[in-house]
Amino acid sequence: MSFPYQNPSLSPEERTEDLLSRMTREEKVGQLLQLDGRDDLRELVGEKLVGSLLHLNGERANQAIDQAAETRLGIPLLIAEDCIHGHSFWPGATIFPTQLAMACSWNERLIEETAAVTAREVVGTGITWTFSPVLCLTRDLRWGRVGETFGEDPLLIGRFATAMIRGYQGDGLNDPNGILATAKHYAGYSETQGGRDASEADLSRRKLRSYFLPPFEEAARAGCMTFMTGYQSIEGLPSTVNPWLLKTVLRDEWGFEGLLVTDWDNVGRMVYEQKICPDYVEAAVRAVRSGNDLMMATPKFLEGALQALEEGRLEESEIDEVARRILKLKFRMGLFENPKRPDTGAQACIGCEAHAEKNLEAARESVVLLQNRDGFLPLPSDKKLKIALVGPNADDAQMHLGDWAGASGQMYADKSRHPRECTVTLKDGLERYAPEGWEVTYAPGCGIMEPKEELLQPALDAAREADVVVAAVGDDLPLVGEYCSTGTLELQGGQVRLLEELSKLGKPLVLVLIHSKPNVLPACVHDAEAILEAFSPGMQGGRALTEILRGAVNPSGRLTVSVPYHVGQQPVFYSQVRGQHGDRYADITQAPHFAFGEGLGYTTFELSDLKLDRDTVSADGRVRCTVSVRNTGNREGKTVAQVYVSDQVTSVTWVQKELKDFRKVSLEAGETKELRFDLPVSACSIVDAEGDRVVEPGVFEVEVGQSSRDPNALKAEFRVE
Repeated sequence: MSFPYQNPSLSPEERTEDLLSRMTREEKVGQLLQLDGRDDLRELVGEKLVGSLLHLNGERANQAIDQAAETRLGIPLLIAEDCIHGHSFWPGATIFPTQLAMACSWNERLIEETAAVTAREVVGTGITWTFSPVLCLTRDLRWGRVGETFGEDPLLIGRFATAMIRGYQGDGLNDPNGILATAKHYAGYSETQGGRDASEADLSRRKLRSYFLPPFEEAARAGCMTFMTGYQSIEGLPSTVNPWLLKTVLRDEWGFEGLLVTDWDNVGRMVYEQKICPDYVEAAVRAVRSGNDLMMATPKFLEGALQALEEGRLEESEIDEVARRILKLKFRMGLFENPKRPDTGAQACIGCEAHAEKNLEAARESVVLLQNRDGFLPLPSDKKLKIALVGPNADDAQMHLGDWAGASGQMYADKSRHPRECTVTLKDGLERYAPEGWEVTYAPGCGIMEPKEELLQPALDAAREADVVVAAVGDDLPLVGEYCSTGTLELQGGQVRLLEELSKLGKPLVLVLIHSKPNVLPACVHDAEAILEAFSPGMQGGRALTEILRGAVNPSGRLTVSVPYHVGQQPVFYSQVRGQHGDRYADITQAPHFAFGEGLGYTTFELSDLKLDRDTVSADGRVRCTVSVRNTGNREGKTVAQVYVSDQVTSVTWVQKELKDFRKVSLEAGETKELRFDLPVSACSIVDAEGDRVVEPGVFEVEVGQSSRDPNALKAEFRVE
């Protein structure tokens, strides 16, 4: 231990100050860089002296760690990766349902456990940081990244995000099985124009505080160690250079002490895309002064910042402030003593049986039964049954996995594909887990990116001979993710024609939706016997769907996004602001096809006996709500009791009602449970005309139901004095 910063018995603060005092300008600015680890490591680490790398793992991560150890001061690296719903680009890693699919489980415990599994699989490959979870609020379903969100409700996003953060970060920075979590994209990135990705977000500060910021505040207060800025601009300022967002709100109001990383080349985009900076010198100055710590994928930031220092446009103390945060975190993580090298022993858990079981549990709870006419499902498992399995996504392994997984193309597309045998598609599931009496014939019927007319007739022939048709439709990778927003929500390729021709046969139809985000369904299937929403259900999705079709699993998922009849209904989320003229379009309903919170099962539930423990309460008080829920069917099952609150009169326009709590409960046939909800009045706040969050006096209505539009919801009132 030649220097104090190398002495682990000193505090992180003492070590940081000693190290800073020994660093050159180049070394300090280098710490602010996060560059692509697929480039030349000697240049990245040895010459640019980067503080962080992304997009590398395994032996290449080991080489980077060696390179860092050989630099003059031996400062370790933060190594990051997009481990979004599993170790995305490690072949054979456990890929869970996408974030939107997992949200439909309404199960915080399960979401936390899946994140913990991902962390355990990641740490052994040299990665210490994941760019997850996404806290964006779904608004326009045309946006390509809807599948990465938890849905349309701020409360759910905050609850599920903090569950995932707990799972990733474990017991703290020294947890050997923990990794840094990232709350992204801060903030308002999903408020797009026409659904177009990274377009200007037309948001006032009041609207941000009302709906978009609350989940991020919850993540900050829950100890999320990193935040990532979005690509979009708000009122003319890209989020990366918005001091009000990055300093006033995030650090001053919420007390965030972690690291703020830009999204991919956000600093460079200000020069060549948004064109608000003439050169990289000014871009570097604005990025540092606005509060960013790590500049992702902007190599020219190095020369820009050094030139700004040379010309006096940046003070070295400003660079010190940022480098200090980065170094302190590295000391707190213990990276100077243990740089978290890849460990083949730790990698033994990747894709293990226990993780596959957790994945199966997640898939089972994420599937939503949207429609089940006359109890058509489950299909009889004790009878002979001919099933025609059709549709382009019945055996598409990649669409079961979804975006950010192997072949999805963000990186390593040809090197990190998950072995086909790791994924159980719906076709695989029916072949492996169907009852003995079921005979399954498979014919895809069409393509998605092109119709493939030659596939239609074999599918129709199979359907004519079948007792039941199971059609798996949805979207394809070119229609998914960043840069891939869609102008329509209709099923593409030959899918609509396939469904129209199938409907003419008069055969019972079960529609299975496997896609990144909701599609508008053609009228010909509105009366289908059953509709199952799976989104992208992960590696065990096909098995879970088969178990649901045969009745071995009772579906319990509930939607976290509303599904429109027509793309022109956008936005169709449930929490609309009061005050429009009328309640429908002149030519179509405004009501969604399927609403937020909806979902069916193979049993039925009844809510009764709603009681509040008080009629009046102070603004700093609490209201206890109790309600009884009874399983009125003939088998066990799960439902989600959802608590909504409506402030009856507000000083400014506000939403009709907001979700304030929920409980997923499992009941045996005939069983009754009393549920208690402890509702703080502070949660019944609005954002007033001055932009302050306040609780206003007056009457509040509590509504408890099984969806956002449950006609049998129970209601009660209390008054805030």
